[in-house]
Amino acid sequence: MADADNPYLEDPPTDFEPTDDLSEDRASEQAALLREAIREHDRRYYVEHDPVIADRTYDALFDRLVDLEEAFDLETADSPTNRVGGEPVDEFPTVEHVAPMLSIDQSGEESEVRAFDDRVRREVGEVTYVCEPKFDGVSLEVVYQDGHLQRVVTRGDGVEGDGVTNNARTVPSIPQRLSGDPPSDLTVRGELYMPRDDFQAYNRELVERGEEPFANPRNATAGTIRQQDPSVVAERPLAFVAFGVLDTSDPWPSRWAEHTALPELGLPVSDRVERHDSIDGVIAYRDELVATRDDLDFEVDGAVVKVNDREQQETLGTTSRHPRWAFAYKFPPRSEETTVRDVVLQVGRTGRATPVALMDPVDVGGVTVSRASLHNPEQIAELGVSIGDRVRVERAGDVIPQVVEVLDGANEDVHFKYPDECPACGTELERDGPIARCPAGLECPAQRRRSIQHYASRGALDIEGLGEETVDLLVDEGLVETPADLYELTVEDLADLEGFGERAATRLVDAIQDAREPDLSDFVTALGIPEVGGTTARTLARTFGSLDALRNATTDELEAVDDVGPIVAERIRDFFEADANQRVLDDLLEHVDPQAPDVEIGGGPFEGETIVFTGSLPSMTRQEATEQVERQGGNVTSSVSSNTDFLVVGENPGTTKRADADANDVAELDGEAFEERLTSGD
Repeated sequence: MADADNPYLEDPPTDFEPTDDLSEDRASEQAALLREAIREHDRRYYVEHDPVIADRTYDALFDRLVDLEEAFDLETADSPTNRVGGEPVDEFPTVEHVAPMLSIDQSGEESEVRAFDDRVRREVGEVTYVCEPKFDGVSLEVVYQDGHLQRVVTRGDGVEGDGVTNNARTVPSIPQRLSGDPPSDLTVRGELYMPRDDFQAYNRELVERGEEPFANPRNATAGTIRQQDPSVVAERPLAFVAFGVLDTSDPWPSRWAEHTALPELGLPVSDRVERHDSIDGVIAYRDELVATRDDLDFEVDGAVVKVNDREQQETLGTTSRHPRWAFAYKFPPRSEETTVRDVVLQVGRTGRATPVALMDPVDVGGVTVSRASLHNPEQIAELGVSIGDRVRVERAGDVIPQVVEVLDGANEDVHFKYPDECPACGTELERDGPIARCPAGLECPAQRRRSIQHYASRGALDIEGLGEETVDLLVDEGLVETPADLYELTVEDLADLEGFGERAATRLVDAIQDAREPDLSDFVTALGIPEVGGTTARTLARTFGSLDALRNATTDELEAVDDVGPIVAERIRDFFEADANQRVLDDLLEHVDPQAPDVEIGGGPFEGETIVFTGSLPSMTRQEATEQVERQGGNVTSSVSSNTDFLVVGENPGTTKRADADANDVAELDGEAFEERLTSGD
């Protein structure tokens, strides 16, 4: 505990004298008192959940300590100010654990839990169990010597893991120095996690910035603790809970004694831990945890049952993988039903503003889902979706998550109100029926970010090493604002960024330079023109032959192209006439020279014929088949019309195209017949 005479404990002053007026001794004394007080306030906030000062007062004390340490060079290794993050690292060291971090035997079947109890009682007699929530986070080994934090290691393979000490120092609930009278050596095992409310708030920020949100709190936690820049970790809302002692110079006699002692040392523990003398009590504990899991502010996927007495634990021993004195009684998987925690607007690369429900993570078809599209205000109104509703979620086409039903409605006062402005740039949204769009184009940061991601994606220019995370990093660092900026990047620009070194930077710069002469069809795809995908882009490239011709084509000329109707023609013209797009395109053409399509016409089996595909082909992708047809003089479109010569029907075909083929008297080829004709030349 902190010294009761410390003036910064109860109702502390926040009006500090200037550092220039302090002597070095006075500054050192004040810094020591501030460190002691801040540690105590941390303990009261994170361990006892009973803060005694306001957040703004805490911030003032913390800022004062930062000022003193910087002005008088007083920083210590275990100072609370280390939570702001240290220097980035190139890689994490591999560290051997003080004691093995074994996994726990587990099952979701009640019979298996009762079998565990039968075995334990046969071997050690009467027993008391300690029951704990099984946090769904990242397990850490946290090592203290003489009360000071020495190192933090991820579980890894159970024998050794990654040393993430500098990152862990930024987590407020991992104390840098223990309180009270700690053992000289203490190694605890605990779970790093992201509280649900904080996770939803962080995901909301990501969506509104035009970035991809995390799938679930565990992914967010795992990705954060392995960031190479501790300052990034410091900005994210991580929390820690201790749930066991791996090794100590002064062991406690039982798990329950550990549980009650750790908070006295400043280590947070779960308040949902209970003791039970019977296996029926254990099962009831787990069932109650299942029933209340949605009310908890952390993800939990089961209950851990541990023999309380340490001597009995030692008698039971361990296998090579599991302690024989512990068992995890797993929860049934979440399936289809979840709770909506927030609704935000996500702006896509074409400017469409789509409402997205942020939900408690739920397992849908084997995939963890924490967000779902709501499409437009009309669907929200039709479903009656409100924040706090219990809803049913499906994956449309087994891919895109959607809210399909409200099961238990909340108060109508928390209905989602569709905003008038773009959340990314503040521009007034334009409404076209049920669809809302941001008209700012590439001047909108969300659209700009997604346009760069799309430009480099596999379906467009396919620039290796330039995925979503790298694009986000380049945009956040201010190195890239438009696709044209990619071609200005140098090895020096990239080498010092997180996740890069000189070799990775050189690879990326080379890959970007290799994309200076793309095929015209790939370049048109990369531009991200609304309604123009790869197939339409190839048709346009073959029809017009150059970017200038396409750029200057009239609406009538565009409508005359197979697979381009009035709406698509209008979208293309609108795209090329927009001032912002013209500027971006002109900048791009200073670096890029799109190449006219090289089509070999003459003797191809589908020369001069128009093909439409439905379903999957036996031995090639749709993209490969399209490229072969076009190289040999044929044309591939996405929809059936009276101009279509063949509908190629593969496995699991859709019904719409076959109905259109019947209506237009279009011949069908099955997938095998198509491939045979394509390769034989007949």
